[in-house]
Amino acid sequence: MIPAQRQQTILKTLSQREVASIMELAEALGVSHMTVRRDIQSLEQQGRVLLISGGVRLAEQIETEPSRKVKTALQSIEKALIARAAAALVAPGATVYLDAGTTCLAIAIQLAHRNDITVLTNDFAIVSYLIGNSQCELYHTGGHVIRENESGVGERAARFIASVNIDIAFISASSWDMYYISTPTESKAPVKQAAVAASAKKILVSDATKYGKVGFFKAVPLTDLDCIITDGGLDPVVHKAMVASGLDVIIAS
Repeated sequence: MIPAQRQQTILKTLSQREVASIMELAEALGVSHMTVRRDIQSLEQQGRVLLISGGVRLAEQIETEPSRKVKTALQSIEKALIARAAAALVAPGATVYLDAGTTCLAIAIQLAHRNDITVLTNDFAIVSYLIGNSQCELYHTGGHVIRENESGVGERAARFIASVNIDIAFISASSWDMYYISTPTESKAPVKQAAVAASAKKILVSDATKYGKVGFFKAVPLTDLDCIITDGGLDPVVHKAMVASGLDVIIAS
């Protein structure tokens, strides 16, 4: 059986059950554990499956992102922990990019007393909060407005980001896996890409519930990042694999 056939068999098996172990798949396919692991790695790179504690499961494909109103009520404790860890990395006088989203809004709240910094964001809620609660230098990217997420996106926003020098960028994500930050919204991808390209240091900030979700558009390879800040809900097997691959992972607590 060639790799493509084995991988289709793995996908079919996982469509019929939530999780399958490496041993079970190896026995069903009549191949070694190492061969199954190579097939799983290939499927992971395609955003099809996830290696987890106990085996492997299908990745969750997302077609839309929740609105800001919905996101605000989710994982508030984890976001606050991530925000505190992120804010501690901002040096005096830094230029900071805050991506759109409730996790980055939590970072803005942590940074509000820092009048020595410059903040650039595509998030209208972050701008509104900092206007009322901070004396930092403040810029908005502009761009096409997504009302549900209160953010500016698209090539116009990306061009503004590309025109400046950023010391540290905090990139949000509603979907990420071992290899990519992804998004179901095409116009968000160039904004994240521009922020990563313009920044000396780039950090993914996302709670662990977003891991294993996959959007249609690949935005940023994790290898382009300097660090990931997430929470203790990240599967230990995933954490270990990320560290083994050379990624710097901070578990906020």
